[in-house]
Amino acid sequence: MRRSGMGAGMRQPWTVGVEQEFLLVDPESRRPVPLAESVQQHAGAVLDVQRELTPFQIEVATPVCESTDELFEQVLLGRTHLAKAAHAAGCRLMASSVPPIGTAGPPPGTDDRRYRLMEYSHRKMIGGSGVCGMHVHVGVPDRDTAVRISNALRPWLPTLLALSANSPIEQAEDTGYASWRSIVWSRWPISGPPPHLASAEEYDRVVAALEATEVLLDSGMVYWDVRPSANHPTVEVRVTDVPLTAREAVVIAELIRAFARTAAESDDAEPVDELLLRAAYWRASRDGVDGLAVDPRNGHLAPARELALELARWCAPALRDADALGTVEGHLEWLRGHGSGAARQRRAFGASPDARELVDLVVAETVDDAR
Repeated sequence: MRRSGMGAGMRQPWTVGVEQEFLLVDPESRRPVPLAESVQQHAGAVLDVQRELTPFQIEVATPVCESTDELFEQVLLGRTHLAKAAHAAGCRLMASSVPPIGTAGPPPGTDDRRYRLMEYSHRKMIGGSGVCGMHVHVGVPDRDTAVRISNALRPWLPTLLALSANSPIEQAEDTGYASWRSIVWSRWPISGPPPHLASAEEYDRVVAALEATEVLLDSGMVYWDVRPSANHPTVEVRVTDVPLTAREAVVIAELIRAFARTAAESDDAEPVDELLLRAAYWRASRDGVDGLAVDPRNGHLAPARELALELARWCAPALRDADALGTVEGHLEWLRGHGSGAARQRRAFGASPDARELVDLVVAETVDDAR
């Protein structure tokens, strides 16, 4: 839950960086444990590791990456390095957006002045907000381009959410949703899809007005699912669950990078109906990529995988330029036989009444290096 973009400035347009948030769980009970400070200390300064809203969570950011191979290497390195630090601290690293057993929420909260102010201003809303997502930063020429990309991406945000869905089980019960994280996170007053805005200047005016109302403590609390960075020439996309595997994280990040480049070279996007967009979000949260989806451009139902394929086809030239087209297309085909992270979690949970086995599966998949 950083206040701005990646720690280092983007070197040029269309580079990419990823922040991944993880849960920390006890190896015996498989419940979340508040050991983020210890894990951060064991991780050292080798990578960009940060604490999160709760001490049950930890985050790692990649450096700025140019190639798909470099991104995969850095995403996997972040996971394996944090997993070793967690093991040294007496816990395990888990790439699930909600804990399948127990809760990741206060008390205790992270001992940070800003987080304490958030607890005071937003009160009970903070409880149970220990959910984990992935944030993708793409280098863009300027902030006005970032806003244009944001406008164009709005109808595709539910598709990205569906592809990443990885939080179906909470408190050892099936929630019925592929992404329960997105339902929990929607409680925040400034979350979900951003409005369609004309420019970076209009974005800044809207944010300033929200700060004046004290609904935001600062611009870092703009939790819209896509936003321009306040400090770097990047657009940040934060709609997704933390994916189960490194491969899935890279596929989604490369789709976002390719979309940004393609949208920047296209005509301005037309606004979509807000009610249809909210309906598409809800359907993506419930059914993920394995079910039907609402296409917010026309209000029709379509298989979610078909919308994902349409997105990949639209971005194909940019994906090909990044040498990522085969990776993305291969993964979308792989999903047909294996299902999303949510589907795989649900199968593991259904195969055994003991949710601890599900946690063990997720812990193992978190550092799986299969491409």
